[in-house]
Amino acid sequence: MIPDIFIRLAVALGLGLLVGLQREKVDSVIAGIRTFALISLFGAVCAQLAKTYGGWILVVGFLTTALLITAGNLVRMQNHEAEPGQTTEFAALVVFGLGAWVVTGSMAVPVVLAGAVVVLLHFRESIHGVVEKIGERDLRATMQFVLIALVILPVLPDRDMGPYGVLNPYEIWWMVVLIVGLSLAGYVAYKLFGSGAGTVLAGILGGLVSSTATTASYARRSRENADLSRLAALVIMLASTVVYGRVLVEIAAVARGRLLDLAPPLAAMFGVCILVSGAAWLLGRDGDDELPEQGNPAELKAALIFGALYAAVLLAVAFARDRFGTAGLYIVAAISGLTDVDAITLSTSRLVQSSRLDPDTGWRAILLASMSNLGFKAGIVAALGSRALLGRIVLLFGAAMVGGGLILWLWP
Repeated sequence: MIPDIFIRLAVALGLGLLVGLQREKVDSVIAGIRTFALISLFGAVCAQLAKTYGGWILVVGFLTTALLITAGNLVRMQNHEAEPGQTTEFAALVVFGLGAWVVTGSMAVPVVLAGAVVVLLHFRESIHGVVEKIGERDLRATMQFVLIALVILPVLPDRDMGPYGVLNPYEIWWMVVLIVGLSLAGYVAYKLFGSGAGTVLAGILGGLVSSTATTASYARRSRENADLSRLAALVIMLASTVVYGRVLVEIAAVARGRLLDLAPPLAAMFGVCILVSGAAWLLGRDGDDELPEQGNPAELKAALIFGALYAAVLLAVAFARDRFGTAGLYIVAAISGLTDVDAITLSTSRLVQSSRLDPDTGWRAILLASMSNLGFKAGIVAALGSRALLGRIVLLFGAAMVGGGLILWLWP
């Protein structure tokens, strides 16, 4: 059996070779594949010696690496060969740390970090391209997300309060962070791929950012140009399908312990919508479409509105269950799901996780809310879209709702 230290040294060497390979391919004059491999091994050796002779060896090794890199750069500057920026230098210091980490702790984390370093180095142009596409408004809204997640959330009290003891400020705001984060991920993808992303991607990104806004936008476009009805129906159906993927992610985030109780019927509905979307694609796949302009979902106002909506749904669900039992909860789910599925999904999942609601009632409420949301979006199409689009949406959403009805009726 191979001794553990040899395995760890081999992993350290491999991480250095991985990062060095990327630097070698971009013709870095500071360090290439051999140098990075040696730096990683040097970090591993220093960490191993530090176990016996003290941590000062690791500190000296890190400083030595930094001084050697600095000295090499000074020589290149005199010869006018120095590279602009400090990316390779910092990558070398990180690799030294990763090599040391492999020896002193778990190997999983440094391996993942090495992969992240390689991705950051390799996709330099793509990352800079995304930054160039971010305007002042986007940057301000992103900083607002930092405010939401890293400034406001940590200072909120983490205790139940209010009627029925269901209002926990920390948990409510954590749900805000979760939803805004999911929507922001879709928005970043929209900025990355641009408006000409194609029909399928338009539907997926539209569902990540806001399926309701996507429905309204494409309904208006179909009224302006009836020839877009097939493509608009496909995008709207895809966006509505992605909603169920969001629902599953949200349940996994807030009710992981009851995921297997809540997720299967909702995953079945997700599958139904995927099949319906496939049919829509076969009918409307000719040509590509462009994404409509999307608003940044990290705006503080939108976050506050969702937080208030989520708290209201929590109170409504607790009140309805207390006064009217299961029937009252279903009514609240159907009403709240008209405009927003996230709030009822998160509130119901939280109640199931805390054993205040049985899982069977929970998933039925979420599914009912999502079907109510389909009906609401069909109403948007009827009000804003063309007749041709409405006819297609009635067929597509009708098929999805029949599937949902069968799940509600037949699921054990």
